[in-house]
Amino acid sequence: MPLRNLAEVVDHLGTSGQTGIIDGTEIRVRRPASGREDRDKFISGKTKQNAVKAMVLTAGDGRVLFCNPVKPGSCAARQLGLVKLLADDPAVEILADAGYQGLGAQTGGRVVTPPHRKFKKNASDWYEEMHEQQRKAHSSRCVRAEHGIAHLKNWRALARHLSRREHMSDIVQAVAGLLSHQQTADLIPARQS
Repeated sequence: MPLRNLAEVVDHLGTSGQTGIIDGTEIRVRRPASGREDRDKFISGKTKQNAVKAMVLTAGDGRVLFCNPVKPGSCAARQLGLVKLLADDPAVEILADAGYQGLGAQTGGRVVTPPHRKFKKNASDWYEEMHEQQRKAHSSRCVRAEHGIAHLKNWRALARHLSRREHMSDIVQAVAGLLSHQQTADLIPARQS
């Protein structure tokens, strides 16, 4: 079952000793009517389409633990209070992609992002090789979040949302709840008669 808020997620990860993985996703929506003053904020800079964004936090095995309500702009973890929550719990580790750079320093290393490139020009071969190995190792640990997001988007309601945008947050969180329940049920072995 998905946890209701980030505080429950951080508490669950701390007590279970699991690593969390955080990533954002975009869901295409209908274009707002012309003349609306907030029409431009639904345009994604990444895909150049009308979209809303959600932040998904999964367990290390790819199970969806939390999905925040969708927003038309960026869904920064800082805005959701993740930095403050991680300041209180030193036993939690959360993996993130390069989009969350800087969050590690704000959380005392609890959010782990890919390593920075220290040399952008004229880097030696050994440095390039070491950086590439570290980046691939981090990426292979974070891929489970992409799997969790893919399972979310397998639901037709989230493949491309054509209904009212006002209901999108409720739909995303309902699908996340159903998916998490299904994933948890799959982990429990069926009783033998």
